[in-house]
Amino acid sequence: MANFVKHEGCPKCNSSDALAIYDDGGAHCFSAGCNYHINGNSNMDNTQINSTTNGGPLVMNGTVSAIPQRRLSQETCSRYGITVEYNATGEIHKHFYPYYNVDTGEVVAAKVREVKTKNFYCTGTMSNEVGFFGQHQCSTNKYITLCEGELDAASVYEMTGKKWDVVSLRSGASNAAKEVKEQLEWLESYETVVLCFDADKPGQDAIDQVKDLFSPNKLKIVKLPLKDASEMLMANKVREFTQAWWNAKVYQPDGIVPGVETWERLVEKRAVKSVPYPWEGLNHLTRGHRPHELVTITSGSGMGKSQFIRELEFDLLKRCEGNIGVLALEEDLARTTLGIMSVAANRPLHLEEDTPVEELKPYWESTLGTGRYYLFDHWGSTSSDNLLARVRYMAKALDCRFVVLDHLSIVVSSQENGDERKAIDEIMTKLRTLVAETGIGLFLVSHLRRSQGRAHEDGAQISLGELRGSQAIAQLSDIVIGMERDQQHENESIRNTTTVRVLKNRYTGETGPACWLHYDRATGRLEEVANPQTGDDF
Repeated sequence: MANFVKHEGCPKCNSSDALAIYDDGGAHCFSAGCNYHINGNSNMDNTQINSTTNGGPLVMNGTVSAIPQRRLSQETCSRYGITVEYNATGEIHKHFYPYYNVDTGEVVAAKVREVKTKNFYCTGTMSNEVGFFGQHQCSTNKYITLCEGELDAASVYEMTGKKWDVVSLRSGASNAAKEVKEQLEWLESYETVVLCFDADKPGQDAIDQVKDLFSPNKLKIVKLPLKDASEMLMANKVREFTQAWWNAKVYQPDGIVPGVETWERLVEKRAVKSVPYPWEGLNHLTRGHRPHELVTITSGSGMGKSQFIRELEFDLLKRCEGNIGVLALEEDLARTTLGIMSVAANRPLHLEEDTPVEELKPYWESTLGTGRYYLFDHWGSTSSDNLLARVRYMAKALDCRFVVLDHLSIVVSSQENGDERKAIDEIMTKLRTLVAETGIGLFLVSHLRRSQGRAHEDGAQISLGELRGSQAIAQLSDIVIGMERDQQHENESIRNTTTVRVLKNRYTGETGPACWLHYDRATGRLEEVANPQTGDDF
C-alpha cells in the first residue's frame, strides 16, 4: 500500500491543498466533486471499496464494528454504515465512512481514514448530489445537529443518547456555507438546527459564514470546552458535552437581545454607583459620573482644563476603589506627577523650584506612591492604535476603573491621512467601543474650533457645535462639559473664575451652567464659588 507524502494544489479544481501525493507516484484530490486521480505503481484498492469509473454505486466489504479507540459503539457505527478493516495482528487500521446520493439513496462515495497515519482520502464519486454524512438515516424529527466531520457526528450521536439526528459536512469547515446552502431546505424542515463545529478558528469562521442563513429562532450554536466532539468523547466528558449541547442558546443576530434576558444586565447596572465630582454644582446637574461613561471636557486655551483634570484624578483616588490610568500627552511624566502631588499638597509645587526633594516625598507617597496610578510614557508613540491598546491594558490588566486621556487633538495630529474629521470619527468610535468593552469611566479632553465671533478666551459661551473636528465627539460622549472664562476681564475675580457648563447630559438630560471654579494662586487649586457676576449659586 502506498504511503501519504504531502498535500499539493489540484490541477483540476485549483484547490490549494486538496491533492494528496503518495510515495508510489499516485495522487488523489479530496475536494468535494473533483475526484481527480492518478494511479501509482502500487495497488491502492486495498481499501476494500470498489468503485466504478463512471460513478456507479460502491460496494463496501469492510466490517461493521465498534471502534474502542474512539469510544464508538457498534450500534452507532451500524447506524452510519461505518465499516473497519483489520490488519494482520487484529488491529483496526482503516475506517470507511459511506456517502449516499440524496435522490437515489445509493452509496456513491466513501472517505477512508488510515488510523496510523491519520490520512483521509476519498473513493467513488463525491458529487454535489451527495448529502451530508449520515443524512440517509435521518427522519426529520425535532433536532438535527450538524458537525464538521464524520467522527464528530458519530461522537455526538453517541453522547446524546442515540436519540437525535446528527450529520456532518462532506468537506469540513472550508466549504460549510456551500454545503449548508445546498441542503438548507432539508435542514429547515427540523424544528431546531444545532451547529457543533470545532472550537478552533476555521470552525468558528465557518459558523460566521452559515449562521445567518437560517430562519429566525431556528439555530443553536454549541460552545465546546475542547476542540471537537470526538475529543470530548475520547476524554469521557460526556456529561460536559451534553450540558453544552442542551444549554446552547438560540442564535440572535448581533445587537438583538430578548427582553427576558435583560434582568441580569439591569441588576448589574443598578449595582454600579455614581461617583461624585469634587464640585457640588456639577453633581447637581449630572448626579456624578459612572463607569461605562465617556465624559468629554472641552474649552478654549488656558481655561484650566489641566487643573480640572488633576483635581478630578486626585478626587478619584480618595473616593474610588480600583486604579486610575492617566495619559497626559502634552507633558512628561515628571510634570504630570508634580501636578497630581500639588493637589495633595494644596500648593503649586511646580512653581516651587527650590523646594527640597525630601519635602516632596510625603505628597508623592500619598498619591503616585500608593501604587494606584498608572501613567503613560508617550514620547514618540501617540498613534491611535497604540493609545487604544494602552487604555485597554490599563483597564483589563491593571484594574484601572477610570482613565483620563488628555487630549484628543494630539492623537489626531499623529495620523497620516490628514483628514481630521475622519480621524476623529474613527478614534471616537473605537473609544466608545472600548468603554463598552471594558466598563471603564473615560475622561477625554478635547479642544474647540476657533470662534467666529467673540473668542472663547474672552468669555464666549461654548456650544456643542464648536467641538473641534467632528460631530462624533458630541454624539458618542455620554456627558460633555465645557469651561468658559474671560481671561481679559478687568475684574480679577471674574478673570480667575471659570464657568463650568454641561453641554450634553445623557444621564439626566439636564444642561446649562453647573458651577463656578475660582483659581487660587496661593494653593493652585480650583475652589467652587458663587457666580462672580450675579452672586448666585448653582
